[in-house]
Amino acid sequence: MATLAAARSVCRLWSGALRSAKHLPPLPEVSRAAAAERRQWYSVSNLSVHERIERKRQRAILGGGQHRIDAQHKRGKLTARERIQLLLDTDSFVEYDMFVEHRCSDFGMATDENKFPGDSVVTGQGRINGRLVYIFSQDFTVFGGSLSGAHAQKICKIMDQALLVGAPVIGLNDSGGARIQEGVESLAGYADIFLRNVLASGVIPQISLIMGPCAGGAVYSPALTDFTFMVKDTSYLFITGPDVVKSVTNENVTQEDLGGAKTHTAVSGVAHRAFENDVDALLNLREFFNYIPLNNRDPAPIRECHDPFDRLVPGLDTIVPLESTKAYDMLDIVREIVDERDFFDIMPNYAKNIIVGFARMNGRTVGIIGNQPKVASGCLDINSSVKGARFVRFCDAFNIPIMTFVDVPGFLPGTSQEYGGIIRHGAKLLYAFAEATVPKITVITRKAYGGAYDVMSSKHLRGGLNYAWPTAEVAVMGAKGAVQIIFKGNHSKEAAEAEYVETFANPFPAAIRGFVDDIIQPSSTRMRICRDLEMLANKKLNNPWKKHGNIPL
Repeated sequence: MATLAAARSVCRLWSGALRSAKHLPPLPEVSRAAAAERRQWYSVSNLSVHERIERKRQRAILGGGQHRIDAQHKRGKLTARERIQLLLDTDSFVEYDMFVEHRCSDFGMATDENKFPGDSVVTGQGRINGRLVYIFSQDFTVFGGSLSGAHAQKICKIMDQALLVGAPVIGLNDSGGARIQEGVESLAGYADIFLRNVLASGVIPQISLIMGPCAGGAVYSPALTDFTFMVKDTSYLFITGPDVVKSVTNENVTQEDLGGAKTHTAVSGVAHRAFENDVDALLNLREFFNYIPLNNRDPAPIRECHDPFDRLVPGLDTIVPLESTKAYDMLDIVREIVDERDFFDIMPNYAKNIIVGFARMNGRTVGIIGNQPKVASGCLDINSSVKGARFVRFCDAFNIPIMTFVDVPGFLPGTSQEYGGIIRHGAKLLYAFAEATVPKITVITRKAYGGAYDVMSSKHLRGGLNYAWPTAEVAVMGAKGAVQIIFKGNHSKEAAEAEYVETFANPFPAAIRGFVDDIIQPSSTRMRICRDLEMLANKKLNNPWKKHGNIPL
């Protein structure tokens, strides 16, 4: 509750600042008693063209009116325009189609009271830390942010322009869904947007921030974008709402349990992260935007780095426990190696046995993927394979080098995994690494067993540089399992395990065969990777010509 109170306080401050900055007159309440007064206030018969333009502009800025803005703030939410102001650099927003209105004439929609300049979405382009971005922000104060034909047309326009100039698209979603009064036209509008989502995929980054309801067909646009973020307690994603679920399946479920941020970031994997409130989400989105390139021809962003590239990290020499069954936190390794310990974790609450996210090495953006020994011993399973594959493919599509940290005892065994299709889903991660042509650097910190060794960006999948720490164990399986298969009868199991470890469960067999390029001291890992990334910056690697591959979906 304290979080919502803080958000509401910020909302009020932003709302006040916006209105004072624009010198806007208060808009009369939309009620039967005020309807005539409102029509008179907006009468154009005695106004010059300039005055008419200004009144239309003021009306567009107020959206659905002050009473609806106040209602939005009471929910702890910013308005569509306040969100844009907070996300973009000061005075950088250039708005498009402010005067567009819906074209529906049925169900009384043609009256002045139901016409709002700009309709239910604010669109345009601006800058985040000086870098171009296109944006749409759905306005819940106008018909609940519902999508009309005009609403879809505005979104499609900025998506088309973003593709032409090569700039990312950010969608701030806060909508009740399709506008029922428009029928099939609103459904056609969604399809138009979906097509552009698909055509833009892999060409420009697409980011969705869910800041309110997003239901029915509307959910598929965020699902098609590269990253989907949510706001706790105020955002929802679901195909069918609780009432429909109740009527069809007789299940009682709340909006939060069905499609809230916790559900989608921890259970379904639909969303990549959730933030405390609108302000927290938008500020984190600004930070996230700094990691990604503008398009698929743009190199990964590089910024000035004050963390020495040749910094040694002595603590890494002892971070891996001597006992091979003892857990440690792979995030501790990652944070020690990257610039200024700054790691932007993606999907931190979903499939926790693998970590993915963005960081910088000597100022250069890198994508990081690593097994997490703290969870299920770092085994690969269905969810972690899909999570990793999706991330690897984004990095490859947008020229972001990939660093892989390996401590994997294999794929998670069990009937639930086999029945769920672990073979097919595990192949997605294998496919993603093999397909990737960006610089790939792999560090085996401890276990690299069985097929999981192959999958985790091994040398055989065109790994650029592959290293092993002295603690690495590259083998078909662990010593105990191997001994049970190899040695039968009365042989000493302890002696046999020791022999197996000496022969196989160490980095030398892979190093002797050139499957790892070097066995390195852990403390030197940052220095080695920074140098390698500079060396690999101009790497050229092409896949055979094809229309597209057939990834095992």
